[in-house]
Amino acid sequence: MPGLVVLYGSIVKKKWAVNSAFMALYSFASSLIVWVLLAYRMAFGERLLPFWGKAGPALGQSYLIKRASMPSTTHFFHNGTVESPMTEPFYAQATLVIFEFMYAAITLILLAGSVLGRMNIRAWMAFSPLWLLLSYTVGAFSLWGGGFLYQWGVIDYSGGYVIHLSSGVAGFTAAYWVGPRLKCDRERFSPNNILLMIAGAGLLWLGWSGFNGGAPYAANLTASVAILNTHVCAATSLLTWTCLDVIFFGKPSVIGAVQGMMTGLVCITPGAGLVHTWAAILMGLFSGSVPWFTMMILHKKWSLLQKVDDTLAVFHTHAVAGLLGGLLTGFLALPELSSFDLPISGEKGVFYGGGLIQIFKQLMGALFVILWNIMATTTILLSIGWFIPLRMPDNELMIGDDAAHGEEAYALWGDGEKFDATRHETIVHNGAAGDNTVQQQLSNLGARGVTIQL
Repeated sequence: MPGLVVLYGSIVKKKWAVNSAFMALYSFASSLIVWVLLAYRMAFGERLLPFWGKAGPALGQSYLIKRASMPSTTHFFHNGTVESPMTEPFYAQATLVIFEFMYAAITLILLAGSVLGRMNIRAWMAFSPLWLLLSYTVGAFSLWGGGFLYQWGVIDYSGGYVIHLSSGVAGFTAAYWVGPRLKCDRERFSPNNILLMIAGAGLLWLGWSGFNGGAPYAANLTASVAILNTHVCAATSLLTWTCLDVIFFGKPSVIGAVQGMMTGLVCITPGAGLVHTWAAILMGLFSGSVPWFTMMILHKKWSLLQKVDDTLAVFHTHAVAGLLGGLLTGFLALPELSSFDLPISGEKGVFYGGGLIQIFKQLMGALFVILWNIMATTTILLSIGWFIPLRMPDNELMIGDDAAHGEEAYALWGDGEKFDATRHETIVHNGAAGDNTVQQQLSNLGARGVTIQL
């Protein structure tokens, strides 16, 4: 979360730095309260529907201090006997509640990247807890909490579908309904601080060790493999994206390198603890090239992608990379590693004898996630739109942070102030006539620089 807050505050135009960082910070806070009140048990509690758990609080100490468990994750053979028992990590339920919340909060913050630079902050304040409750919990229960996709054998080790495909599709849908940024912002949206952007990206990369390393719910063999694969894939993807930038544009883009890092982290997520490390390199080559192609080439040729203003290209970096990772995991999942983590015995990738049925499962799982997120995101936004405008008015979009929050990111003298020619002339004339220099008089007025008219 800190990495994304820093990244969002620096990768956008200066006038949107405060708003972008605050949208991420607000999402984290609001979603945590909803999570402990209702959403955790909807995602990991007892089964209510094949795709949803029973809502309930995760607040009482009698519940939180007992051994962690996911009651719907027991998997049965066709004859009704137990094939794999329910997931019961060796720590308290409170630990599992906060750990799973981090996934949920990150999903929302990633989604926010699609609507930066124009979404009404009040609409976002209403949208974020509702989306967590009505959309995220469905994907989490279906694929992780013991829902129908989990029982069927769709593989999503650490969130390629639950988190990244969901955030990419929901973000793209939200961007469609909210509407575009101003034309001047779409044409030029340079980062206000590239060095800080790199720092945020570095924090994000570091945090992914917990993202994928914590998925087995133990410090075990799978976690070790997952962490190594995560970093190898991200590094490969970053290098691949950078090389493509050099080949086609003549220069290595720092923003492109961050995008490549992100797609590598996303792509490896659904299979981090299930594949060989050489397979992580292969996935990195794909994640650094396929999303690059969809962003740099396909985006310019497909009218729908041009029409929808996806601010940080979340569709490409998360939806495309997440789907790609899920499909590659269906090919590359290793039987020995899969036996440690997956509920169905003998589950493995196509290259190890799993058959094309696994790819079919991966595709059907992705289709369900895509359709549910389109439907839920659309319903929530249209409902909010009856009461709160989804997009800021154009006159406020011209201003940015000061219009949305009454605050600006950088308190620099002269930034946003109107130039007073009369005052300037007085200073110059007095400086010419008196003993003090112009610079000294400017300093007496609290100025930190000299304005020069050419």
